[in-house]
Amino acid sequence: MAKFRKLGEDAAVLDIFKMSPAAGAPLLLLHEAIMRGPSPLSEGERELISAYVCGIAGGRYCHGVHAETAKAYDDIPGEAVDAMLGDLESAGFPPKILPILRMAGKLTEDPASFSEADARDVYDAGWDEQALHDAIMVVCCFNFMSRLLEGHGVEGPSVDGPNADGPNADGRRALFEERGRRLKEDGYLPLLRLLEPGGGAAAE
Repeated sequence: MAKFRKLGEDAAVLDIFKMSPAAGAPLLLLHEAIMRGPSPLSEGERELISAYVCGIAGGRYCHGVHAETAKAYDDIPGEAVDAMLGDLESAGFPPKILPILRMAGKLTEDPASFSEADARDVYDAGWDEQALHDAIMVVCCFNFMSRLLEGHGVEGPSVDGPNADGPNADGRRALFEERGRRLKEDGYLPLLRLLEPGGGAAAE
C-alpha cells in the first residue's frame, strides 16, 4: 500500500522519481550505465543479479519486474529465476554465475560477511576484477531501489482492485512480464522523457 497520498495505489518507480526529478534523472542515467554499459557481465546476468538482490531485500515490485526482465534474455534460464529464492544452489543456474549470486546475497544480507575467499571463488569461476566490480555496482543499485520502493509503499500495479494479489496474481505477473520485455528491449534511458513536464504516465 502506498504510504504517500499523492502516489496512489498503483504507483510505479517513475511516480517516485517525479517527486524529485533532479534526483530521478541521474538515477536513471546511473541505471543505464550499470545495467547496459560495457561489462564482462551480460545484460541478462546483470538483470538476474538485480532480481536476486531485490528478492532477498524484500523489494516486491523490483523483484517482479527485474525477474521478468532477466527471463526475457536467452542466456538466463527462466525456471532457475523462478526457483532461486527458494534454493539458489539447486535452482539450475550454470556453475559460473553462482559465486556472483552468492556474493550478491551476502552483500545484501550481511555486507561484512563478504570475504576475500568469496572474491576468490568469483575469480576461480572465470570472472575478472571488472566483473566483480560491476556485479557489486548492481547489488548496491538495487538494494537502494528496493528500499526506495518499499519505503514509499510501491508494491506493484493492481489489475482488479488495489494491489491485486491472490486471485489477481496472474494479472500482476502479466504486467511485470510486459514491463520486463520493454525494459529488456529499450533499456532505462527512454524513461527520462517521462520525468519531463507532460511526459506521460510511468511505465516502469
